[in-house]
Amino acid sequence: MESKNFIFEKETIWENVGEGVSRQIMAYNDDLMLVKVRFETGGIGSAHTHPHTQTTYVVSGVFEFTTEGETQVVQTGDSVYIKPNVLHGCKCLEAGLLIDAFSPMRKDFLP
Repeated sequence: MESKNFIFEKETIWENVGEGVSRQIMAYNDDLMLVKVRFETGGIGSAHTHPHTQTTYVVSGVFEFTTEGETQVVQTGDSVYIKPNVLHGCKCLEAGLLIDAFSPMRKDFLP
C-alpha cells in the first residue's frame, strides 16, 4: 500500500475524528505515514495507545500533551516523540495544526 507521489491539500478530504478534531491523510507506504491534524480550541486527542512510533510537530497552536505519564505544554515549532504502546493524548489550548508521522503506517486510518 502506498499513496500517490504527489498529494495536494485541496484534493484531500478532512475527516472528522472527534469533537473539534479533524485529520487529513497525506503521504504513506507500509513503513511510514504523514497525517495533518487540525484542532479547535478545547479539542481533545483522547488518551490511547498504538504499536506505532509517532512524532508530532506543532505547526500552530498550543497543546497540552501527556505521554508516558509526563505532561507538557507545547506550541508552534515544538515537537513530541511518542514511543510505541505508550499511553498518550492531548488537549488543544489554542486552535492549531499538528503534523503526525507514524512508523509503520496506520492502516486503521485508511478507508
